[in-house]
Amino acid sequence: MSRTNLSPSTLREAFGHFPSGVIAIAAEVDGQRVGLAASTFVPVSLDPPLVSFCVQNTSATWPKLKDLPYLGISVLGESHDEAARALAAKTGDRFAGLQTVSNQRGAVFVDGTSVWLESAVEQLIPAGDHTIVILRVSDITVHSDVPPIVFHRSTFRRLGA
Repeated sequence: MSRTNLSPSTLREAFGHFPSGVIAIAAEVDGQRVGLAASTFVPVSLDPPLVSFCVQNTSATWPKLKDLPYLGISVLGESHDEAARALAAKTGDRFAGLQTVSNQRGAVFVDGTSVWLESAVEQLIPAGDHTIVILRVSDITVHSDVPPIVFHRSTFRRLGA
């Protein structure tokens, strides 16, 4: 065991030792799909139904989504490692090669994922260089046959059988 200075790079490496799921947050904005990926998804409350994720304050995508009435949350599955990379990219078509479903309220969901949560922003909490986004869930669809993808040590991994 070694001690290191607290720098963004050493913190990123240390935090990367904690495996997490990966979600897509997406909606339609002026007829176009807009979305991003996050590996900081956390269920918060059953009553009321709340979930959260964290988004970088420097995100150019989040300002396009944060004031919309409904957002789609898709829990990405094993087959979505390339999709997760595309959704996290700073440039390019984040939805290239992805099939999506849009509902009447404008929430966008990635097809073939394990869970869809229709949600709305409940609260935004400033937290250092990120914002904690708390969402109220209004509808849920579960596809229990889709195994999740896990982000661990900067790599997408599959869970063992």
